[in-house]
Amino acid sequence: MKRITVLLAEDHTIVREGFRKLLEAEDDLEVVGEAQTGRQAVELTRKLRPAVVVMDIAMPLLNGLEATRQIRKAFPDTKVVILSAHSDDAYIDQAVAIGAAGYLFKRDSGDNLSEAIREVQKGNTYFSPSISARLHHQKVSARGGTLRKKVARLSSRELEVLQLIAEGKTNNATATE
Repeated sequence: MKRITVLLAEDHTIVREGFRKLLEAEDDLEVVGEAQTGRQAVELTRKLRPAVVVMDIAMPLLNGLEATRQIRKAFPDTKVVILSAHSDDAYIDQAVAIGAAGYLFKRDSGDNLSEAIREVQKGNTYFSPSISARLHHQKVSARGGTLRKKVARLSSRELEVLQLIAEGKTNNATATE
């Protein structure tokens, strides 16, 4: 049986270690790397070519959404599952718009994470149960119409600069970076 290779991208060490332990208990999943920043996640994806990246949204140096955008653009076969504490529709919509195949809340069970990895590897999408229920409700209330929200269209580089500014970097530090 071929194992599904996974890259964990989470800036909190204890959380990342917990995810690793959960996934190591699964016979068909193999954690091949860990990233502490969004930039490191992109670089490790380039180097390790995992089948699935489990990506935290709130990452330093390059947020998880922008790292996901860069990974999906450079490696379209790599699937990304977003992990977040944020339940705002705007985050979910943006994650889907940039190509994330799944979105889980950190409050979900470890079983959901393993299931999400397996489903996205098969080419399916996977959302936290509460998101799935909300999306189903939106589809029903739209009576078959497609729901689309406009997402701000900034370039990858503009989003990186915005991220550095949001992190409180000075103009000189942003320019150097």
